[in-house]
Amino acid sequence: MFFVPVASSAAPVRSAADTGAAAFLAALAQHCGQAFAGRVVTNQPAGATPDPFEGKALVMHVRGCDAPDQELRVPFHVGQDRSRTWVLTRIGEHLRLKHDHRHADGSPDQVTLYGGDTQDAGTALRQQFPVDAASVAMFEREGMAGSVRNTWAMEVEPGRRFLYELSRPDGRLFQVEFDLAHPVPAPPAPWGADAAATEKGA
Repeated sequence: MFFVPVASSAAPVRSAADTGAAAFLAALAQHCGQAFAGRVVTNQPAGATPDPFEGKALVMHVRGCDAPDQELRVPFHVGQDRSRTWVLTRIGEHLRLKHDHRHADGSPDQVTLYGGDTQDAGTALRQQFPVDAASVAMFEREGMAGSVRNTWAMEVEPGRRFLYELSRPDGRLFQVEFDLAHPVPAPPAPWGADAAATEKGA
């Protein structure tokens, strides 16, 4: 008697590492070295006047890829302003997001390296970063009371889109979406790129 094996309909078991931090970094790392144009898709309620993003070319550059399974550095250029870099770091099964802000001479801004860690594994598509205690202390010191309840998020669909998001319980929602299907010429290095590399190696 012969038995015909029956294919199982159950989905393969995937670990948190497969679907969370590692997978998210791997998805973004597929675009290492590439730059992409973006646009503000949500800005509720409207921010400062004049809006620093309105009418400006928005470009992200997946640039810092020396150890892509552990850290990615993604400068976010707003027109000629090259002060912003998103730093994503693997912390076990979680991710840490920090905002590295620099002046044109490479020196750190008064408000820099703020962000937070994910509270769960997240998914390969989306990661959320509630503000951490050190950032809350910085915001309070600098009189930025509105920022003490920040949550940042990122979404990536390789070859399609990348989303950066800032939200607050008071209804503040800011989102910038980038078209990953159409790379653009790489912009100059962000301000302080050499200084950041030196600090990291110290």
